[in-house]
Amino acid sequence: MNYSLRTLLLIGVAAEIAIFAISYAMGPSIEEAFRYSARFSGRLSAFVFLYTFYQFARHYPQAVKENTGLRNWITTFAVLHVIHWGFLASNVYLNNIPLEAVKIAGGALGYLMIVAAPFYIHKLNLKFQLPYFYYVSLVMILTYVARAKGDFEGAEPSWFHFTMLGIFTGACALFGYWIFKKSRKELAGGA
Repeated sequence: MNYSLRTLLLIGVAAEIAIFAISYAMGPSIEEAFRYSARFSGRLSAFVFLYTFYQFARHYPQAVKENTGLRNWITTFAVLHVIHWGFLASNVYLNNIPLEAVKIAGGALGYLMIVAAPFYIHKLNLKFQLPYFYYVSLVMILTYVARAKGDFEGAEPSWFHFTMLGIFTGACALFGYWIFKKSRKELAGGA
């Protein structure tokens, strides 16, 4: 899907607004509205990221710099994930959810990478672009592990958490296989 950045951002922001509106209608209080908004905006971000990672793996070894469509998806993911962070921070504040320093540090590095990616990832050598996708995937996998274990206050483990855990793990393995295969082919062709 080669949409312009403007189109992707309009669709993404409209989806986030809809998520909040539906969450507000579902929740008996503003605290619950932000809890639901954080949950569902996180799911939207996860799917957008998976599609972005798929595009990276599919077009590998074409660098992000040369792939405007992929850069648009990276930027859209960053914007959606910043909106998710706003919902998440509001949820934590309004519902007095205790935070763990280790989880904050790993997540903060992930957010820093996500926010910086639209501005810098295309300037990096191809071998330095890959760690971005795997680190963000790792943070998402660990988030779903914590949810599946019941470590998130206000969210009971469900089939969705286990499904997403499997999808992310499978995607990382499949995309890694594609990239490895293409890298070997390129090395064999260049030798």
